[in-house]
Amino acid sequence: MNPKPAMLIDTHCHLDAAEFGDHQALLLQAAHENSINRIVVPSVARANFAAVQRLCDQYPVCHPAYGIHPMFVDDATPHDLEVLRDYLREQNTVATGEIGLDFFVNNHNIAQQEHFFIEQLKLAREFDLPVLLHTRRAVDTVLKHLRQIVLRGGIAHAFSGSRQQADEFIKLGFKLGFGGAMTYPRATRLRELAATLPLSCIVLETDAPDIPPEFIERGQPNKPEYLLRIAQTLANLRGVSLEEIAQATSENARAVLQRLPIL
Repeated sequence: MNPKPAMLIDTHCHLDAAEFGDHQALLLQAAHENSINRIVVPSVARANFAAVQRLCDQYPVCHPAYGIHPMFVDDATPHDLEVLRDYLREQNTVATGEIGLDFFVNNHNIAQQEHFFIEQLKLAREFDLPVLLHTRRAVDTVLKHLRQIVLRGGIAHAFSGSRQQADEFIKLGFKLGFGGAMTYPRATRLRELAATLPLSCIVLETDAPDIPPEFIERGQPNKPEYLLRIAQTLANLRGVSLEEIAQATSENARAVLQRLPIL
């Protein structure tokens, strides 16, 4: 691997997840040793808004996003949206998220998902915040709603759509999140996108503890420290230096997440 770059930003990491227990300090030390200097921590439901806030208050490298994930909306209530509004008022909030749609799981309440997605898009617009989007098997429907509720942009997290869909997100002011899935040689379509999309539209993420990269032992959780090797994969795919990837993706993250503080 090339010498470590000056800075990397993990734009999507569930550092409060149960898989990590109370080992956040050790995880963040390892991340720091691997050049990860900013981590965005999205919530998934009202139940973990406070945990995300406490974690980000305790560790200055972490920055919160608040939202209700589509896989958690079945149990969500209108009052949850009012609580979310209060959290989005906080000045340290960098985005609304993780929000979106997920049509992968059968028998999931699509109408409920779309209702909460639309209401959260309205909140993001109200507070002029970017959004962190979950789009699994639902990219076109997500794009439809984004055309109807115009925002300042955001990140299409764990992007796995087509080049045409990528171009549509870019037109709407979005960056595309690439992470562990890109490290698998068999992910040919995703790796082609990573290699050929404009570098100006790409940001890096782990989605830790989920979407583990190819280079870790099967069954082990993803960790923020692995972002460095994920960045190296992107550098290899594009035939550029690790430092160029670090600089470009960090600039891209700051362009879309404008409340991220400067080091």
